[in-house]
Amino acid sequence: MSKFIIQGQAKLSGEIEVMGAKNAALKIIPAAILSSQKITINNLPNIEDINRAIELTEDLGGTAKRSSKKVEIEIIKPSKNEISPLIANKFRASIMFVGPLLARLGEASFPHPGGCVIGGASRPIDLFLEGFKAMGAELKIKDDFYHLKAKRLKGCEYFFTTVSVTGTESLMMTAVIAEGTTILKNCAMEPEISVLADYLNLQGAKIKGAGTPTIIIEGVDEISAGEFTIIPDRIETGTFAIMAAATDSELKITKCDPKHIESLLSIFKNIGVKFESGDNWVKIISAKNLKPFSIKTHEYPGFPTDLQSPYTVLMTQAHGSSIIHETIYERRFFTDMLVQMGADIIMCDPYRVVVNGPTKLYGRKLISPDLRAGISMIIAGLIAEGVTEIDNIYQIDRGYENIDERLRNLGADIKRIGTLNL
Repeated sequence: MSKFIIQGQAKLSGEIEVMGAKNAALKIIPAAILSSQKITINNLPNIEDINRAIELTEDLGGTAKRSSKKVEIEIIKPSKNEISPLIANKFRASIMFVGPLLARLGEASFPHPGGCVIGGASRPIDLFLEGFKAMGAELKIKDDFYHLKAKRLKGCEYFFTTVSVTGTESLMMTAVIAEGTTILKNCAMEPEISVLADYLNLQGAKIKGAGTPTIIIEGVDEISAGEFTIIPDRIETGTFAIMAAATDSELKITKCDPKHIESLLSIFKNIGVKFESGDNWVKIISAKNLKPFSIKTHEYPGFPTDLQSPYTVLMTQAHGSSIIHETIYERRFFTDMLVQMGADIIMCDPYRVVVNGPTKLYGRKLISPDLRAGISMIIAGLIAEGVTEIDNIYQIDRGYENIDERLRNLGADIKRIGTLNL
């Protein structure tokens, strides 16, 4: 099992480039199933979740020709309608293959998706299942497998009882080649949804309203495939900005879109983090005498739940108390590990913690429970006095490309020990 060893309190400086958005790449790869033609995907991040998505594509009968930051995928016709549990158990986004398979073949079988287990149990997929049923699919559950079947999916009107990014994207893709018109209400509005819709429309789909709460899809018989360039990863952008602020380092973040992290940058203005920004870069200048600032996570364009863990680390260095209110996922806190490192954090309930600062953090042996907590442990380790050891770093590799090498280029003292175990 591989791990990271971090010698804390090294100053960071220089430039770091943002990779392609994980959450955009993991949706465009299964979208390839919707067409029999070849799709070319550019600016592809080299991370474990992408490796698993390509592996699943090939397992379904597709071909994938991959080079540095690019992959060409062709699925003339899927060879089977069953998603392998050996692959699906490794990443949450395996659920995104279900809708396109169902739409293309009229049938799909799959296990509960894996990935990060956030909260007390596996993350539910009810919104997906209810949406597929609303479009005319029959559902059977047997031997821990879901089986969906529909001779031809039909357009419907569907209201998301909970705003869901993956739910919105999944049903939007599924409806593209369904019969009739589908109206999706209370949709998520993330940038990744809009760019996916733009691509599908260029290939012949008829989607209106992506990026708003209501999306209307007029089904077509078939679509073609073309070229798609993945947008910069806004979560990675925000993570690096918080990392620079937490370590009081001057850092320039390039190949990003500052508009996608406006909620974070507006908070920076309130807590004393000085920065500059341009069309595709953000430079963190200094973050001395940080002020506390309470946050409440919210769907885009609000404060992202995926930045909640890094922000919690940042608030351990602020002068005063702040409340971190997680509204998206229950128990999405790793504060027990921060407390082990010396943080003064009080858990009020599964959704709220109070962080009192500033506190000195000390290196400890930790185990990464999930992707975002894992990168936050790295930030805590960079702040801490002494050595921090982080185990189960496969979770971090799922979403951050060569993170140890990239941080070493900034001056961080971080080493990878052992080899990756899949």
